[in-house]
Amino acid sequence: MIKTVIFDIGNVLTGFCWKEFFKSFGYDAETTGKIERATVESPAWNEYDRGCMTDQEVLEEFIKNDPSVERQIRESLADVRGILSRCDYAIPWIQELKAGGRQVLVLSNFSNKAYTDCQDALDFLPYTDGGILSYREKCIKPEPEIYRRLIEKYHLIPQECVFLDDLQRNLDGAAAFGIHTILFCSQAQARAELKKLGVE
Repeated sequence: MIKTVIFDIGNVLTGFCWKEFFKSFGYDAETTGKIERATVESPAWNEYDRGCMTDQEVLEEFIKNDPSVERQIRESLADVRGILSRCDYAIPWIQELKAGGRQVLVLSNFSNKAYTDCQDALDFLPYTDGGILSYREKCIKPEPEIYRRLIEKYHLIPQECVFLDDLQRNLDGAAAFGIHTILFCSQAQARAELKKLGVE
């Protein structure tokens, strides 16, 4: 029996709309592409989520990736409000699962910057029973340590949990501990998958 539903945040309980976010500054396509490659698409973005470097240190890494767009990188990342979009279904879905007797947790690669700037899109968090955001733990998915910490912190039995994430590599990390997994494509699809596990 599934007793705990674990959600990723970006592209599951919120939209992670970084392409639209950078386009909103009015940069041309070439400049936008350079910014994307220097930031979200670079390995340094993981360090944002890991939380071991300051925001300024990570920003300098992004700039090193492409100094030609330093001004635009600084401008666009000064405030990342809007890089996440609110999903109307998040709160009702969490409430529904809890009303059915399930514990609801989050497990997400998340930066302190995004957490601070995007509170409007994270209005569902008080409705959950807790969870782990990577920047607080200094480890990221799919590293085994982040799943181990979630299991230990909430005294979970992996076989009684299901994890929903939009990236297969993160699901594989959870599956290694015996957690059921669902690759999230849409809420309707995920609900159908949960129903197969007896979660309605």
